[in-house]
Amino acid sequence: MAFLQKLILSKPWREINWRDKQRDLQYVRNYKPKTEGQLLRILLHGPAGAGKSSFINSVQSVLLGRMYTLALAANTFSGCFTKKYTTYKIKKGAETFYPFVFNDIMGLGPTIGVQVKDVNLAMKGKVKEGYKFNPDSKLSKDNQFYNKGPTNNDKVHVLVCVIDANTLSQLSENIVKKIREIRKEASELGIPQVAILTKIDQVCPEIKDDLQNIYKIKCLKEKMEMFSAKVGIPMNCIFPVKNYHEEIDLDSDVDSLILSALRNIINFGDDCINK
Repeated sequence: MAFLQKLILSKPWREINWRDKQRDLQYVRNYKPKTEGQLLRILLHGPAGAGKSSFINSVQSVLLGRMYTLALAANTFSGCFTKKYTTYKIKKGAETFYPFVFNDIMGLGPTIGVQVKDVNLAMKGKVKEGYKFNPDSKLSKDNQFYNKGPTNNDKVHVLVCVIDANTLSQLSENIVKKIREIRKEASELGIPQVAILTKIDQVCPEIKDDLQNIYKIKCLKEKMEMFSAKVGIPMNCIFPVKNYHEEIDLDSDVDSLILSALRNIINFGDDCINK
């Protein structure tokens, strides 16, 4: 018992309103940029296999109220599954979409993977839909997928780094360096940055048994603090989530974590649009 007390805090260090996910759900449903026709663009990046595509699918599932798979994801790690620059819109009604979109890119790798310069170009809105990433060279200005005149709707308004919580301690220095370089470019562009920690249910049995223990588990907080120190993303911009993976029905606790992260992502992105 004494050993468990050392691992589990008596009170959560961050509060989540588990009983009222409708509040965050309604906030997301009501969100609308001040400028008519403005889109909030969310760019996901991070190591291959971290769960970027699965996070997009999980968000869509929560907002649509049923399991939904639009962003193709692999269930095994065999390199970078996402090859092309892809934009995902989420249906809000029969003929309307939410005013925010997700962009998925090829994963970062220690030696191969998406070029940091391509991520930087994407943040500036200079990568067109469908561009197939080349691990060996960046997108050139004479390429048909190079956007020479990006609009504000093409530019990224919030950058999300997606990381597998279980591989944090094994992140290579090369990948950490790439994440820092991308973060530096985003800061210079005035783009806010958020981190999503995935697969948290695999961190320890206490979380797998009850997701509501998430902010009571010391080792998870320590992992978040370690990642924050490595790449410089503040703790209040790091959100642990569980993506939908093997479930066939929605779960209220999973939804609550995803909606909490999404609400903050939208807030940070909206600040970027309006500054």
